[in-house]
Amino acid sequence: MDILKERIKINDLQISILDSMIDGVRLIDRNNKIIHTNKSMEKTIGKNAVGMKCYQGIGQKRKCDLCVSDKTFATGKTYRKEEIVKDKIYDVVSSPVYDENGEVVAVVEVFRDTTKEKELERSIIEKNKKMLSDIEFATRMQENMLPSKGIYGNLKIDYEYHPSEMLSGDIFDVYTIDRDNIGIYMCDVVGHGVAASMISMYVKQTMRAVSKRNLDINKTLQELHRTFLALNFDDDKYFSIFACVFNKKSKKINYLNAGHNCLPFFVRGEDIKLLEAKGYPICNIFDTVDYEVFELELQEKDRIIFYTDGIIETKNFEDEEFGIDRVKNIIKKSGSSPKDIVDALREFKGNQKDDIAVLEIEIL
Repeated sequence: MDILKERIKINDLQISILDSMIDGVRLIDRNNKIIHTNKSMEKTIGKNAVGMKCYQGIGQKRKCDLCVSDKTFATGKTYRKEEIVKDKIYDVVSSPVYDENGEVVAVVEVFRDTTKEKELERSIIEKNKKMLSDIEFATRMQENMLPSKGIYGNLKIDYEYHPSEMLSGDIFDVYTIDRDNIGIYMCDVVGHGVAASMISMYVKQTMRAVSKRNLDINKTLQELHRTFLALNFDDDKYFSIFACVFNKKSKKINYLNAGHNCLPFFVRGEDIKLLEAKGYPICNIFDTVDYEVFELELQEKDRIIFYTDGIIETKNFEDEEFGIDRVKNIIKKSGSSPKDIVDALREFKGNQKDDIAVLEIEIL
């Protein structure tokens, strides 16, 4: 079969190719008239469209605001637009047809039904909006659950807290156990994001609840470990914690280390040392745990600075770690604060890939 229209010649082979396509296909001449439609086009959009204007062939009463076939005739380029026909969404691609002289004499339009894809896309966008809203709420809740800066009896606390994502796996707390004792800890959950933040919330709630029943910090951590095992998490879910109990009357602090690889700095005047302690992290590898408890008698103006590895392991663009010595040098400066550490980290020009937390307590 040959169709001859304004020097348009399409042979039987070309027609058979158009007719075999799954997508709807139609040919349009320079007068915007439809001169051929393939079988898929006739089945999905409507028969007897040949001879109609291109817009009439898709059930419209006037010319489209964006006519891609006109643009193709004018430029010889391929154009794409989205068109709604009979409540279905189509991706329409308009391409030129050339004659033997290289002139554009017709346009072939391909209609691909993208209704399901668009519906899925809209559904995903809506779900993502809901998820983002939920995460933003969880972020505010996590930040609101941090202790207030200020005075706790004869303790003054200050801190900096900067998640690498919207939710953090770092958590710390300063809380009243009873009239004379204050609980303090710095915790680092492996990973970051939603899963890590959920474990950090578990740590906060459990530490407060268990500490109320027991002043023995070792027994508190044993109970924390026992309840963690009951959650039946995978082996890759675990956390480290450096935990303390401070007695306001005696000014003594008992502390232990459950796998926390960032030992706190103890500062007295110009002297700075690390609070040495070792112990297993809280994980489901061990059935039971037992920690050595250390005691330290504090004096007025003594400081203890807790932190997580997001501080010392941040690297600059030369792949150099910020390191513990830089933290120590900042702490040596009179009047230094957790903000000074974080500011120096920012000036280091590293990429923050981990959560950052610094907690300082000072004896009044």
